[in-house]
Amino acid sequence: MGEPCREVLTLQLGHYANFVGAHWWNLQDTVLSLPGEKVDHELCSDVLFRRGVTLKGLETYTPRLIALDLKGSLCSLREEGCLYEDLDATSSVPAWKGGLTRHQEEPPGEKPPLADLGHQSPRQERFARVPDAGDRGKRRGTEQNVSVWSDFLQLNLHPRSLCVVTEYNHEGETDGLESFGRGEALLRDSRYVAEIEDRLHFFTEECDYLQGFQILCDLHNGFSGVGARMVELLQDEYPGRGLLTWGTCPVDSGDTDLRKGLFRLMNTIMGIVQMAGHSSLFCPLTLNSNLGRRPGPPASFPHLLYDTRLQYHSSAVLALALDTVTAPYRLPSSHLSMAGLAENLNFCGRKVSSVSVSLPFPIGPDSCLPDALLPYMTSPPWTSLSACGNGGSSSGARCFSQSVVLRGVSKQRQISHGPAGVKQRSALQSLATGEEVLQHYVNSAFPGAVSAVNLLQQPARLGPSFPPFFSSSITKEGFTRSEPSREPPGVDSVPVLSALQTSTALHHTLRSLYEEIRRVDVRRCSSFFSAGVEEDAFQETLQELKSLSQCYSSTTGGDESDEEG
Repeated sequence: MGEPCREVLTLQLGHYANFVGAHWWNLQDTVLSLPGEKVDHELCSDVLFRRGVTLKGLETYTPRLIALDLKGSLCSLREEGCLYEDLDATSSVPAWKGGLTRHQEEPPGEKPPLADLGHQSPRQERFARVPDAGDRGKRRGTEQNVSVWSDFLQLNLHPRSLCVVTEYNHEGETDGLESFGRGEALLRDSRYVAEIEDRLHFFTEECDYLQGFQILCDLHNGFSGVGARMVELLQDEYPGRGLLTWGTCPVDSGDTDLRKGLFRLMNTIMGIVQMAGHSSLFCPLTLNSNLGRRPGPPASFPHLLYDTRLQYHSSAVLALALDTVTAPYRLPSSHLSMAGLAENLNFCGRKVSSVSVSLPFPIGPDSCLPDALLPYMTSPPWTSLSACGNGGSSSGARCFSQSVVLRGVSKQRQISHGPAGVKQRSALQSLATGEEVLQHYVNSAFPGAVSAVNLLQQPARLGPSFPPFFSSSITKEGFTRSEPSREPPGVDSVPVLSALQTSTALHHTLRSLYEEIRRVDVRRCSSFFSAGVEEDAFQETLQELKSLSQCYSSTTGGDESDEEG
Protein backbone atom coordinates (compact mmCIF):
# COMPACT_ATOMS: atom_id res chain seq x y z
CA MET A 1 0.00 0.00 0.00
CA GLY A 2 1.35 3.44 -0.94
CA GLU A 3 1.83 6.42 1.29
CA PRO A 4 -1.34 8.42 2.14
CA CYS A 5 -1.89 11.53 0.04
CA ARG A 6 -2.06 13.93 3.03
CA GLU A 7 -4.53 16.36 1.48
CA VAL A 8 -4.45 20.12 2.00
CA LEU A 9 -7.40 22.51 1.63
CA THR A 10 -6.55 26.03 0.44
CA LEU A 11 -8.56 29.12 1.40
CA GLN A 12 -8.13 32.49 -0.33
CA LEU A 13 -9.67 35.45 1.46
CA GLY A 14 -9.58 38.83 -0.25
CA HIS A 15 -8.80 40.28 -3.65
CA TYR A 16 -5.02 40.41 -3.45
CA ALA A 17 -4.91 36.98 -1.81
CA ASN A 18 -6.84 35.71 -4.83
CA PHE A 19 -4.34 37.42 -7.15
CA VAL A 20 -1.57 35.41 -5.48
CA GLY A 21 -3.78 32.34 -5.53
CA ALA A 22 -4.54 32.64 -9.25
CA HIS A 23 -0.82 32.64 -10.06
CA TRP A 24 -0.28 29.79 -7.59
CA TRP A 25 -2.88 27.57 -9.30
CA ASN A 26 -1.59 28.52 -12.75
CA LEU A 27 1.86 27.30 -11.70
CA GLN A 28 0.34 23.98 -10.63
CA ASP A 29 -1.65 23.75 -13.86
CA THR A 30 1.45 24.40 -15.97
CA VAL A 31 3.19 21.36 -14.46
CA LEU A 32 0.10 19.20 -14.94
CA SER A 33 -0.08 20.30 -18.57
CA LEU A 34 3.41 19.05 -19.39
CA PRO A 35 3.64 15.70 -21.19
CA GLY A 36 4.36 12.98 -18.63
CA GLU A 37 7.60 11.86 -20.29
CA LYS A 38 9.08 15.37 -20.11
CA VAL A 39 8.93 16.00 -16.37
CA ASP A 40 9.46 14.03 -13.19
CA HIS A 41 6.69 15.14 -10.84
CA GLU A 42 8.62 15.59 -7.59
CA LEU A 43 5.63 17.22 -5.89
CA CYS A 44 2.40 15.32 -5.34
CA SER A 45 -0.41 17.24 -7.03
CA ASP A 46 -3.07 15.14 -5.24
CA VAL A 47 -2.19 17.07 -2.07
CA LEU A 48 -3.80 20.18 -3.59
CA PHE A 49 -6.23 18.78 -6.19
CA ARG A 50 -9.33 16.61 -5.99
CA ARG A 51 -10.77 14.19 -8.53
CA GLY A 52 -14.39 14.32 -9.59
CA VAL A 53 -16.79 13.36 -12.37
CA THR A 54 -19.01 15.67 -14.43
CA LEU A 55 -22.65 15.04 -15.29
CA LYS A 56 -21.39 13.69 -18.62
CA GLY A 57 -19.19 11.15 -16.85
CA LEU A 58 -15.89 12.91 -17.58
CA GLU A 59 -13.15 12.84 -14.94
CA THR A 60 -12.11 16.22 -13.53
CA TYR A 61 -9.13 17.43 -11.53
CA THR A 62 -9.85 20.68 -9.70
CA PRO A 63 -8.21 22.62 -6.86
CA ARG A 64 -9.28 21.77 -3.34
CA LEU A 65 -10.09 25.44 -2.81
CA ILE A 66 -12.49 27.90 -1.18
CA ALA A 67 -12.03 31.47 -2.49
CA LEU A 68 -13.85 34.42 -0.91
CA ASP A 69 -14.07 37.85 -2.54
CA LEU A 70 -16.36 40.83 -2.97
CA LYS A 71 -19.05 41.51 -5.54
CA GLY A 72 -17.59 42.67 -8.84
CA SER A 73 -14.31 40.79 -8.46
CA LEU A 74 -15.05 37.89 -10.82
CA CYS A 75 -15.58 39.82 -14.07
CA SER A 76 -17.03 37.27 -16.54
CA LEU A 77 -16.04 34.25 -14.42
CA ARG A 78 -19.21 32.56 -13.19
CA GLU A 79 -19.46 31.91 -9.46
CA GLU A 80 -20.89 28.42 -10.03
CA GLY A 81 -18.33 27.66 -12.76
CA CYS A 82 -19.08 25.69 -15.89
CA LEU A 83 -17.29 22.41 -15.30
CA TYR A 84 -20.18 20.43 -13.82
CA GLU A 85 -23.10 21.86 -15.78
CA ASP A 86 -24.99 19.69 -18.28
CA LEU A 87 -23.87 21.25 -21.56
CA ASP A 88 -26.61 19.46 -23.55
CA ALA A 89 -29.48 20.35 -21.25
CA THR A 90 -32.22 22.45 -22.75
CA SER A 91 -33.92 25.30 -20.94
CA SER A 92 -36.55 24.08 -18.53
CA VAL A 93 -40.17 25.21 -19.01
CA PRO A 94 -41.33 27.31 -16.04
CA ALA A 95 -44.36 26.03 -14.15
CA TRP A 96 -45.71 29.59 -13.81
CA LYS A 97 -48.44 30.24 -16.38
CA GLY A 98 -48.74 33.99 -15.89
CA GLY A 99 -46.82 36.81 -17.54
CA LEU A 100 -43.01 36.88 -17.45
CA THR A 101 -40.57 39.77 -17.62
CA ARG A 102 -36.85 39.37 -18.23
CA HIS A 103 -34.14 41.53 -16.67
CA GLN A 104 -30.63 40.99 -17.96
CA GLU A 105 -27.43 42.67 -16.81
CA GLU A 106 -24.93 43.59 -19.49
CA PRO A 107 -21.99 41.15 -19.40
CA PRO A 108 -18.48 42.52 -18.79
CA GLY A 109 -16.73 43.47 -21.98
CA GLU A 110 -14.12 41.08 -23.26
CA LYS A 111 -10.52 42.19 -23.26
CA PRO A 112 -7.61 41.58 -25.62
CA PRO A 113 -5.55 38.48 -24.77
CA LEU A 114 -2.63 38.50 -22.38
CA ALA A 115 0.69 38.20 -24.15
CA ASP A 116 1.70 34.64 -25.06
CA LEU A 117 -1.31 32.94 -23.47
CA GLY A 118 -2.10 31.36 -26.79
CA HIS A 119 1.03 29.22 -26.50
CA GLN A 120 -0.24 27.21 -23.57
CA SER A 121 0.82 23.56 -23.41
CA PRO A 122 -1.96 21.00 -23.94
CA ARG A 123 -3.73 19.93 -20.77
CA GLN A 124 -3.67 16.28 -19.81
CA GLU A 125 -6.35 14.67 -21.97
CA ARG A 126 -7.57 12.29 -19.28
CA PHE A 127 -9.22 15.19 -17.46
CA ALA A 128 -12.28 17.07 -18.68
CA ARG A 129 -11.79 20.43 -20.33
CA VAL A 130 -14.91 22.42 -21.04
CA PRO A 131 -14.58 24.34 -24.33
CA ASP A 132 -13.00 27.78 -23.73
CA ALA A 133 -12.99 27.36 -19.93
CA GLY A 134 -9.32 26.49 -19.76
CA ASP A 135 -8.50 29.18 -22.33
CA ARG A 136 -10.14 31.96 -20.37
CA GLY A 137 -6.91 33.93 -20.32
CA LYS A 138 -6.87 34.16 -24.12
CA ARG A 139 -9.80 36.54 -24.00
CA ARG A 140 -8.31 38.86 -21.36
CA GLY A 141 -6.57 42.17 -21.43
CA THR A 142 -2.99 43.18 -21.69
CA GLU A 143 -0.92 43.23 -18.50
CA GLN A 144 -1.87 46.83 -17.74
CA ASN A 145 -5.56 46.03 -18.19
CA VAL A 146 -5.62 43.10 -15.76
CA SER A 147 -7.82 44.48 -13.01
CA VAL A 148 -9.12 41.31 -11.32
CA TRP A 149 -7.52 37.94 -10.66
CA SER A 150 -10.09 36.08 -12.74
CA ASP A 151 -8.65 37.84 -15.81
CA PHE A 152 -5.71 35.42 -15.96
CA LEU A 153 -6.85 32.29 -14.10
CA GLN A 154 -6.11 29.34 -16.43
CA LEU A 155 -7.92 26.39 -14.90
CA ASN A 156 -11.45 25.36 -13.98
CA LEU A 157 -12.73 25.57 -10.41
CA HIS A 158 -15.25 23.38 -8.64
CA PRO A 159 -18.73 24.97 -8.23
CA ARG A 160 -18.22 25.02 -4.45
CA SER A 161 -14.94 26.92 -4.64
CA LEU A 162 -16.09 30.51 -5.27
CA CYS A 163 -18.00 32.46 -2.63
CA VAL A 164 -18.97 36.10 -3.28
CA VAL A 165 -19.70 38.58 -0.48
CA THR A 166 -22.65 40.53 -1.86
CA GLU A 167 -22.81 43.15 0.94
CA TYR A 168 -19.65 44.90 -0.26
CA ASN A 169 -18.38 45.98 -3.66
CA HIS A 170 -14.91 45.49 -5.04
CA GLU A 171 -13.31 48.94 -5.51
CA GLY A 172 -16.31 50.54 -3.83
CA GLU A 173 -15.65 54.03 -2.50
CA THR A 174 -18.19 53.97 0.32
CA ASP A 175 -19.25 50.35 0.76
CA GLY A 176 -15.96 48.47 0.68
CA LEU A 177 -14.79 46.02 3.29
CA GLU A 178 -12.30 48.44 4.82
CA SER A 179 -12.03 47.57 8.51
CA PHE A 180 -11.19 44.55 10.65
CA GLY A 181 -14.48 44.78 12.52
CA ARG A 182 -16.58 44.60 9.36
CA GLY A 183 -14.68 41.55 8.18
CA GLU A 184 -14.99 39.84 11.54
CA ALA A 185 -18.74 40.52 11.53
CA LEU A 186 -19.11 38.70 8.19
CA LEU A 187 -18.18 35.38 9.77
CA ARG A 188 -20.46 36.06 12.70
CA ASP A 189 -23.36 36.22 10.23
CA SER A 190 -25.14 32.86 10.33
CA ARG A 191 -25.65 32.92 6.55
CA TYR A 192 -21.95 33.03 5.73
CA VAL A 193 -20.97 30.74 8.60
CA ALA A 194 -23.37 28.08 7.35
CA GLU A 195 -22.20 28.48 3.75
CA ILE A 196 -18.50 28.31 4.66
CA GLU A 197 -18.99 25.32 6.94
CA ASP A 198 -20.94 23.51 4.21
CA ARG A 199 -18.10 24.04 1.74
CA LEU A 200 -15.50 23.00 4.31
CA HIS A 201 -17.35 19.77 5.02
CA PHE A 202 -17.74 19.04 1.32
CA PHE A 203 -13.99 19.20 0.68
CA THR A 204 -12.70 17.74 3.96
CA GLU A 205 -15.05 14.76 4.29
CA GLU A 206 -13.78 13.24 1.04
CA CYS A 207 -10.15 13.40 2.26
CA ASP A 208 -8.46 10.21 3.43
CA TYR A 209 -5.82 12.03 5.48
CA LEU A 210 -6.35 15.76 5.84
CA GLN A 211 -3.06 17.25 6.99
CA GLY A 212 -4.32 20.80 7.23
CA PHE A 213 -5.23 24.15 5.70
CA GLN A 214 -3.20 26.84 3.97
CA ILE A 215 -4.91 30.22 4.18
CA LEU A 216 -4.02 33.22 2.02
CA CYS A 217 -5.64 36.29 3.53
CA ASP A 218 -5.43 40.02 2.82
CA LEU A 219 -3.84 41.68 5.82
CA HIS A 220 -4.34 45.35 4.97
CA ASN A 221 -8.14 45.56 4.71
CA GLY A 222 -11.27 44.12 6.32
CA PHE A 223 -10.41 40.60 5.18
CA SER A 224 -7.94 40.52 8.07
CA GLY A 225 -11.02 40.23 10.28
CA VAL A 226 -12.43 37.49 8.03
CA GLY A 227 -9.15 35.62 8.33
CA ALA A 228 -9.05 35.97 12.11
CA ARG A 229 -12.50 34.44 12.44
CA MET A 230 -11.73 31.79 9.83
CA VAL A 231 -8.61 30.43 11.53
CA GLU A 232 -10.45 30.43 14.85
CA LEU A 233 -13.27 28.41 13.27
CA LEU A 234 -10.80 25.96 11.70
CA GLN A 235 -8.91 25.54 14.96
CA ASP A 236 -12.14 24.66 16.75
CA GLU A 237 -13.58 22.42 14.02
CA TYR A 238 -10.38 20.61 13.02
CA PRO A 239 -8.14 20.34 16.10
CA GLY A 240 -4.71 18.89 15.50
CA ARG A 241 -4.58 19.86 11.81
CA GLY A 242 -1.94 22.20 10.48
CA LEU A 243 -2.97 25.82 9.92
CA LEU A 244 -0.48 27.83 7.84
CA THR A 245 -1.69 31.39 7.30
CA TRP A 246 -0.12 33.84 4.84
CA GLY A 247 -1.00 37.52 5.29
CA THR A 248 -0.86 39.09 1.82
CA CYS A 249 -0.32 42.82 1.16
CA PRO A 250 0.05 44.49 -2.27
CA VAL A 251 2.77 47.04 -2.96
CA ASP A 252 1.59 50.25 -1.32
CA SER A 253 2.17 53.51 -3.13
CA GLY A 254 2.30 55.42 0.17
CA ASP A 255 -1.20 56.91 -0.06
CA THR A 256 -1.36 60.31 1.59
CA ASP A 257 -4.93 59.67 2.75
CA LEU A 258 -4.40 59.65 6.54
CA ARG A 259 -7.59 57.72 7.24
CA LYS A 260 -6.77 54.94 4.78
CA GLY A 261 -3.22 54.72 6.08
CA LEU A 262 -4.38 54.43 9.68
CA PHE A 263 -7.01 51.81 8.79
CA ARG A 264 -4.34 49.84 6.95
CA LEU A 265 -2.04 49.93 9.97
CA MET A 266 -4.75 48.93 12.44
CA ASN A 267 -6.03 46.13 10.20
CA THR A 268 -2.49 44.80 9.86
CA ILE A 269 -1.88 44.81 13.61
CA MET A 270 -5.20 43.14 14.42
CA GLY A 271 -4.71 40.59 11.66
CA ILE A 272 -1.18 39.58 12.66
CA VAL A 273 -2.00 39.12 16.35
CA GLN A 274 -5.35 37.39 15.88
CA MET A 275 -4.34 35.09 13.02
CA ALA A 276 -1.01 34.18 14.60
CA GLY A 277 -2.82 33.30 17.82
CA HIS A 278 -5.01 30.66 16.17
CA SER A 279 -2.66 29.41 13.42
CA SER A 280 0.12 26.85 13.59
CA LEU A 281 2.27 29.46 11.87
CA PHE A 282 1.60 32.91 10.42
CA CYS A 283 3.71 34.65 7.80
CA PRO A 284 3.36 38.13 6.23
CA LEU A 285 3.75 37.98 2.45
CA THR A 286 4.47 41.29 0.74
CA LEU A 287 6.97 43.16 -1.44
CA ASN A 288 6.72 46.22 0.81
CA SER A 289 9.85 46.94 2.84
CA ASN A 290 7.77 47.47 6.00
CA LEU A 291 4.19 46.92 7.14
CA GLY A 292 3.51 50.42 8.46
CA ARG A 293 1.97 53.48 6.84
CA ARG A 294 5.21 54.40 5.06
CA PRO A 295 6.05 51.20 3.18
CA GLY A 296 9.34 52.46 1.74
CA PRO A 297 10.88 51.15 -1.49
CA PRO A 298 9.53 47.74 -2.55
CA ALA A 299 11.71 44.63 -2.64
CA SER A 300 14.08 44.48 -5.60
CA PHE A 301 15.67 41.54 -7.38
CA PRO A 302 18.77 41.68 -9.60
CA HIS A 303 17.05 40.10 -12.61
CA LEU A 304 13.36 40.99 -12.17
CA LEU A 305 11.92 44.02 -13.96
CA TYR A 306 8.48 43.84 -12.38
CA ASP A 307 6.14 46.83 -12.34
CA THR A 308 5.38 47.68 -8.71
CA ARG A 309 2.10 49.33 -9.74
CA LEU A 310 0.67 46.09 -11.14
CA GLN A 311 -0.81 43.59 -8.72
CA TYR A 312 -0.58 41.12 -11.59
CA HIS A 313 3.23 41.42 -11.36
CA SER A 314 3.80 41.62 -7.61
CA SER A 315 1.45 38.72 -6.84
CA ALA A 316 3.35 36.53 -9.33
CA VAL A 317 6.56 36.99 -7.32
CA LEU A 318 4.78 36.03 -4.09
CA ALA A 319 3.09 33.01 -5.68
CA LEU A 320 6.38 31.65 -6.99
CA ALA A 321 7.99 32.01 -3.55
CA LEU A 322 4.98 30.36 -1.92
CA ASP A 323 5.06 27.48 -4.41
CA THR A 324 8.68 26.79 -3.45
CA VAL A 325 8.61 27.29 0.30
CA THR A 326 5.57 24.96 0.74
CA ALA A 327 7.28 22.06 -1.06
CA PRO A 328 8.24 20.14 2.14
CA TYR A 329 4.67 19.06 2.93
CA ARG A 330 3.86 18.33 -0.73
CA LEU A 331 6.69 15.86 -1.36
CA PRO A 332 5.38 12.30 -1.81
CA SER A 333 8.48 10.84 -0.15
CA SER A 334 8.54 13.17 2.87
CA HIS A 335 7.08 12.25 6.25
CA LEU A 336 6.98 15.91 7.32
CA SER A 337 3.42 17.20 7.53
CA MET A 338 2.23 20.78 7.52
CA ALA A 339 1.84 20.64 11.31
CA GLY A 340 5.33 19.17 11.62
CA LEU A 341 6.82 21.96 9.53
CA ALA A 342 5.16 24.54 11.79
CA GLU A 343 6.34 22.79 14.96
CA ASN A 344 9.93 22.95 13.72
CA LEU A 345 9.64 26.74 13.55
CA ASN A 346 7.15 27.96 16.13
CA PHE A 347 8.73 26.88 19.41
CA CYS A 348 9.12 29.42 22.25
CA GLY A 349 5.96 31.24 21.19
CA ARG A 350 7.32 32.23 17.77
CA LYS A 351 4.09 31.86 15.81
CA VAL A 352 5.15 34.47 13.21
CA SER A 353 7.68 33.60 10.50
CA SER A 354 9.20 35.29 7.46
CA VAL A 355 9.82 34.25 3.85
CA SER A 356 12.87 35.09 1.77
CA VAL A 357 13.47 34.14 -1.86
CA SER A 358 16.15 34.25 -4.53
CA LEU A 359 14.38 34.60 -7.85
CA PRO A 360 15.89 33.28 -9.95
CA PHE A 361 18.62 31.53 -7.98
CA PRO A 362 21.90 32.76 -9.56
CA ILE A 363 23.48 29.73 -11.20
CA GLY A 364 25.13 29.83 -14.62
CA PRO A 365 24.36 27.49 -17.53
CA ASP A 366 27.61 25.56 -16.92
CA SER A 367 27.95 25.99 -13.14
CA CYS A 368 27.52 23.46 -10.35
CA LEU A 369 25.80 24.11 -7.02
CA PRO A 370 28.98 24.47 -4.89
CA ASP A 371 30.41 27.06 -7.30
CA ALA A 372 27.08 28.95 -7.37
CA LEU A 373 26.96 29.15 -3.56
CA LEU A 374 30.58 30.20 -2.98
CA PRO A 375 30.04 33.97 -3.55
CA TYR A 376 27.28 33.98 -0.92
CA MET A 377 28.93 32.24 2.04
CA THR A 378 28.35 35.18 4.39
CA SER A 379 25.08 36.48 2.96
CA PRO A 380 22.51 34.37 1.06
CA PRO A 381 21.34 35.80 -2.28
CA TRP A 382 17.71 36.07 -1.21
CA THR A 383 15.36 38.97 -0.50
CA SER A 384 12.78 39.17 2.28
CA LEU A 385 9.11 39.02 1.32
CA SER A 386 7.97 39.70 4.90
CA ALA A 387 9.25 43.25 5.45
CA CYS A 388 12.35 41.95 7.27
CA GLY A 389 15.19 43.72 5.50
CA ASN A 390 17.33 41.72 3.08
CA GLY A 391 16.77 38.41 4.85
CA GLY A 392 20.50 37.66 4.93
CA SER A 393 22.86 36.91 7.78
CA SER A 394 24.90 40.05 6.95
CA SER A 395 22.05 42.21 8.27
CA GLY A 396 23.02 41.14 11.80
CA ALA A 397 19.82 39.16 12.32
CA ARG A 398 20.11 35.90 14.20
CA CYS A 399 18.16 32.98 12.77
CA PHE A 400 16.51 30.64 15.28
CA SER A 401 15.06 28.05 12.89
CA GLN A 402 14.41 27.72 9.18
CA SER A 403 13.23 25.50 6.34
CA VAL A 404 15.22 26.05 3.13
CA VAL A 405 14.14 24.78 -0.29
CA LEU A 406 16.19 24.94 -3.48
CA ARG A 407 14.64 23.77 -6.74
CA GLY A 408 15.97 23.62 -10.29
CA VAL A 409 19.43 22.02 -9.87
CA SER A 410 19.73 18.75 -11.78
CA LYS A 411 21.50 15.73 -10.27
CA GLN A 412 24.69 16.11 -12.30
CA ARG A 413 25.03 19.79 -11.25
CA GLN A 414 24.55 19.30 -7.51
CA ILE A 415 28.19 18.48 -6.69
CA SER A 416 31.58 19.59 -7.91
CA HIS A 417 33.33 17.48 -10.58
CA GLY A 418 36.81 18.97 -10.33
CA PRO A 419 39.90 16.93 -11.26
CA ALA A 420 41.17 14.49 -8.65
CA GLY A 421 44.11 15.62 -6.52
CA VAL A 422 43.41 19.33 -6.94
CA LYS A 423 42.93 21.23 -3.70
CA GLN A 424 39.36 22.50 -3.39
CA ARG A 425 38.63 26.16 -2.62
CA SER A 426 35.82 25.26 -0.23
CA ALA A 427 34.46 22.31 1.74
CA LEU A 428 31.34 22.58 -0.43
CA GLN A 429 33.30 21.22 -3.39
CA SER A 430 34.31 18.02 -1.60
CA LEU A 431 30.84 16.88 -0.52
CA ALA A 432 29.27 13.82 -2.10
CA THR A 433 25.59 14.81 -2.50
CA GLY A 434 23.63 17.93 -3.28
CA GLU A 435 21.72 17.68 0.01
CA GLU A 436 25.03 17.70 1.90
CA VAL A 437 26.17 20.75 -0.09
CA LEU A 438 23.00 22.72 0.68
CA GLN A 439 22.94 21.66 4.35
CA HIS A 440 26.60 22.59 4.83
CA TYR A 441 26.03 25.96 3.18
CA VAL A 442 22.99 26.78 5.33
CA ASN A 443 24.78 25.71 8.52
CA SER A 444 27.75 27.91 7.61
CA ALA A 445 25.63 30.95 6.76
CA PHE A 446 23.42 30.55 9.87
CA PRO A 447 25.51 28.96 12.64
CA GLY A 448 23.45 27.84 15.61
CA ALA A 449 20.13 27.81 13.75
CA VAL A 450 17.97 24.71 13.49
CA SER A 451 17.92 24.24 9.71
CA ALA A 452 16.15 21.73 7.48
CA VAL A 453 16.79 21.64 3.73
CA ASN A 454 15.10 20.18 0.66
CA LEU A 455 16.71 20.00 -2.78
CA LEU A 456 14.53 19.45 -5.87
CA GLN A 457 15.85 18.81 -9.36
CA GLN A 458 12.90 20.27 -11.26
CA PRO A 459 12.73 24.08 -11.64
CA ALA A 460 9.61 26.16 -11.25
CA ARG A 461 7.66 25.95 -14.53
CA LEU A 462 6.17 29.34 -15.33
CA GLY A 463 3.57 28.87 -18.03
CA PRO A 464 1.99 31.40 -20.40
CA SER A 465 0.14 33.47 -17.79
CA PHE A 466 3.27 34.30 -15.80
CA PRO A 467 4.50 37.88 -16.42
CA PRO A 468 7.54 38.14 -18.73
CA PHE A 469 9.46 40.44 -16.40
CA PHE A 470 12.91 38.80 -16.41
CA SER A 471 16.02 40.66 -17.49
CA SER A 472 17.93 39.79 -20.66
CA SER A 473 20.62 38.13 -18.51
CA ILE A 474 18.31 35.16 -17.84
CA THR A 475 18.18 32.24 -20.27
CA LYS A 476 15.10 30.35 -21.34
CA GLU A 477 15.83 27.75 -18.63
CA GLY A 478 16.29 30.45 -15.98
CA PHE A 479 20.09 30.34 -15.75
CA THR A 480 22.11 33.54 -15.30
CA ARG A 481 24.21 34.66 -18.26
CA SER A 482 27.45 36.58 -17.82
CA GLU A 483 26.46 38.79 -20.77
CA PRO A 484 22.91 40.03 -21.51
CA SER A 485 21.20 38.73 -24.61
CA ARG A 486 20.15 41.07 -27.40
CA GLU A 487 16.87 39.21 -27.80
CA PRO A 488 14.08 39.61 -25.22
CA PRO A 489 14.09 36.57 -22.89
CA GLY A 490 11.36 33.98 -23.20
CA VAL A 491 11.79 32.31 -19.81
CA ASP A 492 9.98 28.97 -19.40
CA SER A 493 11.37 27.90 -16.03
CA VAL A 494 13.60 29.20 -13.22
CA PRO A 495 15.60 27.78 -10.30
CA VAL A 496 14.38 29.20 -6.99
CA LEU A 497 15.91 29.32 -3.50
CA SER A 498 13.55 30.08 -0.62
CA ALA A 499 13.58 30.08 3.18
CA LEU A 500 10.84 30.06 5.82
CA GLN A 501 12.48 31.47 8.96
CA THR A 502 12.07 32.70 12.49
CA SER A 503 14.76 35.26 13.30
CA THR A 504 15.52 38.41 15.28
CA ALA A 505 14.61 40.44 12.18
CA LEU A 506 10.97 39.83 13.08
CA HIS A 507 11.53 41.62 16.39
CA HIS A 508 12.13 44.86 14.52
CA THR A 509 9.25 44.22 12.10
CA LEU A 510 6.71 43.67 14.87
CA ARG A 511 8.11 46.20 17.31
CA SER A 512 8.06 48.96 14.70
CA LEU A 513 4.33 48.39 14.21
CA TYR A 514 3.78 48.70 17.95
CA GLU A 515 5.81 51.88 18.21
CA GLU A 516 4.14 53.46 15.19
CA ILE A 517 0.61 52.91 16.46
CA ARG A 518 1.58 54.13 19.95
CA ARG A 519 2.42 57.51 18.42
CA VAL A 520 -1.12 57.82 17.05
CA ASP A 521 -4.22 58.93 18.92
CA VAL A 522 -6.47 56.08 17.78
CA ARG A 523 -9.49 57.80 19.35
CA ARG A 524 -9.57 59.97 16.22
CA CYS A 525 -10.43 56.85 14.24
CA SER A 526 -13.90 56.41 15.70
CA SER A 527 -15.27 54.82 12.52
CA PHE A 528 -12.83 51.91 12.92
CA PHE A 529 -14.16 51.15 16.39
CA SER A 530 -17.79 51.76 15.47
CA ALA A 531 -17.46 48.90 12.95
CA GLY A 532 -17.22 46.32 15.71
CA VAL A 533 -13.80 46.47 17.44
CA GLU A 534 -13.85 47.74 21.02
CA GLU A 535 -11.11 50.22 21.90
CA ASP A 536 -10.18 48.19 24.99
CA ALA A 537 -9.83 45.07 22.81
CA PHE A 538 -7.55 46.97 20.44
CA GLN A 539 -5.34 48.14 23.33
CA GLU A 540 -5.14 44.55 24.53
CA THR A 541 -4.09 43.50 21.02
CA LEU A 542 -1.28 46.06 21.14
CA GLN A 543 0.07 44.50 24.32
CA GLU A 544 -0.08 41.07 22.68
CA LEU A 545 1.84 42.49 19.69
CA LYS A 546 4.50 43.83 22.04
CA SER A 547 4.81 40.46 23.79
CA LEU A 548 4.97 38.68 20.46
CA SER A 549 7.80 40.92 19.28
CA GLN A 550 9.79 40.06 22.41
CA CYS A 551 9.79 36.38 21.41
CA TYR A 552 12.23 37.36 18.65
CA SER A 553 14.48 39.61 20.71
CA SER A 554 18.16 38.69 20.84
CA THR A 555 18.10 39.39 24.59
CA THR A 556 16.02 37.80 27.31
CA GLY A 557 13.51 40.16 28.80
CA GLY A 558 13.82 42.76 26.04
CA ASP A 559 16.04 45.75 25.59
CA GLU A 560 13.60 48.50 24.69
CA SER A 561 11.82 50.80 27.05
CA ASP A 562 8.10 51.24 26.73
CA GLU A 563 7.06 54.16 24.59
CA GLU A 564 3.84 55.60 25.92
CA GLY A 565 1.71 57.21 23.27
